[in-house]
Amino acid sequence: MKIQKITWDEALPVRHCVLWPTKPLLFCKVKGDEVANHYGAFVDDKLVCVASIYIDGDKARLRKFATLLEFQNNGIGTKVIKHIISELKDSSVDYFWCDARTSALGFYEKLGLQKQGIEFKKSGVLYYKMAIQWNLEKQT
Repeated sequence: MKIQKITWDEALPVRHCVLWPTKPLLFCKVKGDEVANHYGAFVDDKLVCVASIYIDGDKARLRKFATLLEFQNNGIGTKVIKHIISELKDSSVDYFWCDARTSALGFYEKLGLQKQGIEFKKSGVLYYKMAIQWNLEKQT
């Protein structure tokens, strides 16, 4: 498996297939895609997992994280998020968060993210805000 940066339009078909297959393809595009950092995991040159990171100052938000169904539960998504967090820790970011589907809470908790606030609904799906914060010790 190889993890690398990709473009937002490369991420779109995987987002659509996994997250919102009954919606139009462009429903999966979000404001800021053009300037966000997008990551893809490839297995045998096939894009199987995508994650998009939107940075605002010292905060980074994960959005539209998706792994193709036939590749789920193989640790690919975990490796992608760990890769992203590692890169963020080497930057000025010290707070990483996402709106996690309630069905995926265990996944995010294993990565160290914690629930923030109460459950809420978006587009008919239940979510929690989840976050992790770390203190960066910059070398001078």
